[in-house]
Amino acid sequence: MTDLTTTDAGTGGAHRPVGPARRRRASSGAPYLFMLPAMALFAAFLLAPIIYAGWLSLRASRRTGGGILGQRTEVFVGLDNYARSLSDPELYTALGRMAVYGLIVVPVMLGLALLFALLLDLPNVRLRTATRVGIFLPYAVPGVIASLLWGFLYLPRVSPIREAFDTVGLPPPDFFDPDTVILSVANIAVWGGVGFNMVVMFTALRAIPPELYDSARIDGASERQIALRIKIPLLTPVLVMTGIFSLIATLQVFTEPQILRPLTNVISSSWMPLQKIYTDAFVLNDIYSAAATSIALAGASLVLSLLVLSVMQRRAFGENQ
Repeated sequence: MTDLTTTDAGTGGAHRPVGPARRRRASSGAPYLFMLPAMALFAAFLLAPIIYAGWLSLRASRRTGGGILGQRTEVFVGLDNYARSLSDPELYTALGRMAVYGLIVVPVMLGLALLFALLLDLPNVRLRTATRVGIFLPYAVPGVIASLLWGFLYLPRVSPIREAFDTVGLPPPDFFDPDTVILSVANIAVWGGVGFNMVVMFTALRAIPPELYDSARIDGASERQIALRIKIPLLTPVLVMTGIFSLIATLQVFTEPQILRPLTNVISSSWMPLQKIYTDAFVLNDIYSAAATSIALAGASLVLSLLVLSVMQRRAFGENQ
């Protein structure tokens, strides 16, 4: 079937399509029209702040004129802010503490999420829906509220956990001890993050054809063997995705230590890298150094995420790129 055409007298009888060809050209721009609001929001609330932070990181405030009548003006300083920020030993202490925090949170959180997903996927499990909702509910609690709740549970004077230890005659734990406070902070992240990752893994498990399990059971495989040899290998892409998301969340840890900081002297204002950036920018009023630190941290996070993703792709999927 040919396209309908019309003759345009003003162009010497040239034919222009009015049928399916014109409709195809009109519809080709529709996806970009639908993407326009998302692209505008991305540019306004993500791209523009990044560009502005990069611009601030190359400038500094200097007093000109001298004396009390001098004025402060912004001047271009190049990479001086980066050199000053990256030579601060306090930043590297915070980075080391964040690495320890990540080594605790990511394996424990993903391990518990995988365990719960596998248990809920067993046949003949009772109250599966109620249990799934119960495990997921902590994720629905905002991080600020969760940190406040756990903060009161950690306080020695009001902690029911310490009272329970006293009741049974055991020495009560000190949740704000300098050697264990990082475990207290990590516990909040694990408590809030297990549910989300469990739902993602459980959804992926439900998408696996049940015929694979039936064939394995006919061959005499136990539920444990099915989980280890069928379910977990097929969950590898999901484990990679949740691992990357958990790594990014670890690099962005801020809420939990910042909320717990007024409850103890162990957590300082620069305990984590983002806390140091916040303190530099809004307490010390050094937005230029804070911008340089944030840009450097964002770049390191991007490189680390891409590196981990590349390694996981090669080992999990056998991909070279």
